[in-house]
Parts: sequence; C-alpha cells; structure tokens
Amino acid sequence: MSDISKHSCCPSSEKSNDDTCKAPSKRVDYFFWSCALSVVALYGLHLSSISVPYAWLNTLMHSVHQLLNTVWWGMLIGVLMVGVLAKIPREFVMSVLGTNKSSLNSILRATAAGVLLDLCSHGILMVGAKLYERGANVGQIMAFLLASPWNSLSLTVILIALIGFWWTLAFIFLSALVAVFVGLIFDFLTRKNILPHNPHAVQIDSNFNFTEQCKKSLIATKFDLAFFYSMLQTGLSDSKIVVRWTLFGILLASIIRAFVSEANFETYFGPTILGLMFTIIAATIIEVCSEGATPIAADLLNRADAPGNSFAFLMAGVATDYTEIMVIRDTMRSWKIALFLPLITIPQVVIIAVLLNAT
Repeated sequence: MSDISKHSCCPSSEKSNDDTCKAPSKRVDYFFWSCALSVVALYGLHLSSISVPYAWLNTLMHSVHQLLNTVWWGMLIGVLMVGVLAKIPREFVMSVLGTNKSSLNSILRATAAGVLLDLCSHGILMVGAKLYERGANVGQIMAFLLASPWNSLSLTVILIALIGFWWTLAFIFLSALVAVFVGLIFDFLTRKNILPHNPHAVQIDSNFNFTEQCKKSLIATKFDLAFFYSMLQTGLSDSKIVVRWTLFGILLASIIRAFVSEANFETYFGPTILGLMFTIIAATIIEVCSEGATPIAADLLNRADAPGNSFAFLMAGVATDYTEIMVIRDTMRSWKIALFLPLITIPQVVIIAVLLNAT
C-alpha cells in the first residue's frame, strides 16, 4: 500500500503551500527533549529511593513514576498502530465521507472518518481545511473535527490504560454523539442560510470502490522485511508528537498533583456545577495538544471522581481551542461559523457532563 501523508502536528515552517508537512528539519526539538529529560530524571530519582527534603518534589517523582508505568504499554502499541495506519492510503479512510449533500448519512460517515483517522488535535485541522476546499459541507467538517482529535487509536489505547476500557468506550460513543448532533445543527443552519454555504461544494467522486481498490493494493504490496522495517520507522517518526505531548501531559498532571492537594482538587474540579465550570475554563485556557490533555482528563476522573468533568475537559478543549477557531475562520472566511462551534458544542457537552457526574 502507498504511504499515507504525514499526519503529525508539524510546525508552520515545515508546511508546504498545499498544507502538507515537509520532511522534518534537523533542528533540535527542545520542547520534546525538555519533557523527555524531565520525565526520565524524575522517574530515575524515584527508582533511586533518594530521600528528598521537599514533599512537593517527592509527590512529583511518585506521580511521574506512576503515570509512566500506567501508559508506557499504550504508547508502545500506539507507535505500532500508527505505523500500520501510515501504510493505509488516506483516500481509503476518507472515502467513507460519501456525498457532500446535507443528510444524516453524510454526517455519520464524516464522524466515522474522524474516529478512524489517527490524527492529533492540530494535525486534524489541516485535513479538515483540505476537505472543506474539496467540497465537504460545513456540517461534515464540524462532525469530522469533533470526532477526531482524541479518538485516535494511539490515544484510545493510552486512555484505556488511564481510565479503563468502559469509561473510554463511553467517552468515544458520547463524543461521536456530540459530533453527529453538532454536524446536523450546522447542516440545518446552512440550509436556512443562517451560516454561509461552502463555496467549494462539489460532488465527491463516486467511482472509488473501496473493496476493489483494497484488493488491488493488497496484491501490489510486498510484505517483506523492508516493508515492516519501514512501518516501524514511520510509526516511531509519526508518533513523536503523541509521545511529546503525552510526556508533557504527565508532567503537567504531576505538577497539579504536587501543588494542588487532593482535597482542593476535588473542591475546585469535583463533580459539581462549579467544578464543571472551572474545568471548562481550564480547558479553554490550557493550550495543549490532545495528547497532553489525556493525563489531565484521567486525573479528573480518578482523583476528583468527576467523569463528567473528564469528558468535558477533552471535548471543551477541542470546541474552545483558539487555534482551531482561528483556523476555521481563516479557512471558511467566516467568524460566524468559527464562533458557532463553541456556541453549539459546549451546551451539549455540559448536559452530558452533568449526567455523567450524577452517575
């Protein structure tokens, strides 16, 4: 199979004119190495059993050790699965989008495509912008964006390790449900001309036969040592962004544990209306990729005993992210569409969060 285009969050300086990522430069990724060395140092200090005079540092060391031991296997499986997905041509996944006509079926297909694509919350924006330019309607784009960022396979495995299989499954289902409803509402608003239509709207090519093309690609692929080596190499390369932001999320969650007592954490971010409000405000302010948000969301469920806040932190981070809002505005040339995303999404997220906290 032909390699899929790079889907990591690449810096703007590494994007070509067609919004695809160029080959990575030789510049040192100081952010990645700072996070990695910090995690390794704190993990090593914990293993050394050295007595430290500061309670906060001891908590920091213990938290990093605990979180890393929890997610390492998920990160490893994620790397392998990203390598597999990198060998699947993007058009195979995107073919599920179907027609650009407003309908429940088109929204469901866009949501499914969003769940299937292994993309981070920033990498998804490039794909969403391209889909809009190629004619996908506004409702499809919104469903696609909301379904994708933390539903990637690699993050799903990590989330299972952090909060368990059933909570992860519930979050995926509920996020897809929100994506579908938001997509349908955007469809309705564009039909009523409250929001502008996509000026690039065209009929998606219906000649693409998924089964036939899949058979041809499998026959043409040589499954030899070079293929699997390339798959592993691509998995390691493309997963760097996942590892980077996961390490940052571990550090951030550990810092919160070290400086915010469990009692205060439960008070300010617990399963109350006030706690939910603080959670949404925090999700709006904290500008991290979805990989970095995952450990924090896990703490909201495990430490604050607030599953609704955990879900709200993941979803509100997508709907209120100012990077996403600005990209939507620039791509669709409409402040109204960009601002309607949080306006329509957040009330649904709040209702679901309240219900989850009440369970």
